[in-house]
Amino acid sequence: MARANNANKSNSASVPTMNDQTHTAPIFAAKPANVGWSGAINAELTANVAELKRVFDKCSDFVIREFHASGMNRGAVVAFIDGLIRHDFIMDNVLKPLIVYSREGDAGDIDSLEKVNACALLASDTKLLHTGGDALGALLHGDALLMIDGMAGGIAISARGWERRNISEPQTETVVFGSREGFTETIRVNTALLRRRVYTNDLRMEMMTIGSRTQTPVAISYLSEIADPEIVEDVKRRLGGVDVDSIENSGALIEYIESEPASLFETVSYTEKPDVVAAKLLEGRVAILVDGSPFALVVPMLFIECFQTAEDYSVRTYYATFLRIIRLIAFFVSLIAPAAYITLASRHHELIPSDLLFTMASSSEGLPFPSFIETALMLIIFEILKEAGIRLPKPVGQAISIVGALVMGQAAIQAGLVGAPVVIVVALTAVASFAIPMLSNTLTLLRWFMLVMAEMFGGYGLTLGLLVIFVHLASLKSFGVLYMSPIAPIRIRDLKDALIRAPLWSMKYRPISVRPLDPVRKNSRKPDFEKDE
Repeated sequence: MARANNANKSNSASVPTMNDQTHTAPIFAAKPANVGWSGAINAELTANVAELKRVFDKCSDFVIREFHASGMNRGAVVAFIDGLIRHDFIMDNVLKPLIVYSREGDAGDIDSLEKVNACALLASDTKLLHTGGDALGALLHGDALLMIDGMAGGIAISARGWERRNISEPQTETVVFGSREGFTETIRVNTALLRRRVYTNDLRMEMMTIGSRTQTPVAISYLSEIADPEIVEDVKRRLGGVDVDSIENSGALIEYIESEPASLFETVSYTEKPDVVAAKLLEGRVAILVDGSPFALVVPMLFIECFQTAEDYSVRTYYATFLRIIRLIAFFVSLIAPAAYITLASRHHELIPSDLLFTMASSSEGLPFPSFIETALMLIIFEILKEAGIRLPKPVGQAISIVGALVMGQAAIQAGLVGAPVVIVVALTAVASFAIPMLSNTLTLLRWFMLVMAEMFGGYGLTLGLLVIFVHLASLKSFGVLYMSPIAPIRIRDLKDALIRAPLWSMKYRPISVRPLDPVRKNSRKPDFEKDE
């Protein structure tokens, strides 16, 4: 993953607030609602109003503001959904200009919606609508609808201003040295955060809606001169084929577009950090932003990304490489530590040093359960504690996780239910899994697979289980890209940013695994300023 182009600018300067008078949220091309207003918007205002009232019957948040444009001698209405628009914007840029212009100016020459849009409205983001389905789509997405008697059609005015969460540091991807900004649940805030980091007109933001009832806005982001067109079209095809009632968040969307839905390994990466998404876009990947979700999806995904973090590109090369090796070790420890303990304790005593074997035997003396049952029991208790710590309120959850683990582990040993070596192995397994959060859920399930294989076949089962996992990894693809690249197949040039993190000045090329159109990242050289002087 390439280093993110972190721009040191304040949040308030980059993201529009609800009090801004400019609009950064263009009107989405929404599909017609399933049950609603069919046909065209005719020139009779009363009929249009009656149709809107029928569609939004028993909707207390739907508002119709009727007024009279005296200069044009026409009735007009502004319709909107309360809570999704800014009232001050409607008053200053729609109602006031129309009413004041009608009273003080000669509005007799304004006889069409096109002229109203061009001469009377102060809003910068508008769109002419001709059908009832388009009108409902605009209203439901937070736009205001202007209709004037005697003029067929309507004008959708972007005046969105719903409450939203402020930009804050992501809770799932904390860094010591790096950007603290994280995505929010508002899609236009998220696209703005990406624009702040990639100042180029090559950055594309293509909008579409998913969900026949929720009409959830989704943005497809990529760099047109770097991303492979085949991958971009594949993303559009998969998203276009999602035919569901609703999409509540980006996590639900993964199951509909991932390449290997039956695999335990995720083939679509996700992140809350705009700098990470920007770095991956610059490598030639495609990002998917879903309105209502603070997580961005990025494809294609490589397995090696699970051991990389944004901070790897902000620290020294040697330390970043050391941390990646530590994460790889943590992966194997979390995967095979319980299974290896079962293998050694039950079948292969000769591989354990004599002193350690005597210690383990004395700690296990008098225990009612075999090693497999002990380990399985402690793993289940660990998963219960972890789930309780996540679901409970934060202060209580931390107490449950720490105190519960200490008290229950010590009590289990003193009660003679499990041995101390089992508690140590399970604790080491738990800590190791936290070092690679992207694989935590996958490791939870694979750990049980390895445990059963070790109990059934001993060391042979442990080896066979690892072989099955590695063969499965080598067979996976993410949007047409081999999941284990650049390791299988090996790509020498891409290994500079795989297990090791080479100096940034040596990464002259983008990863060939994701098939970028422009493979050259930069023509840089090792800095040697003393020689230049």
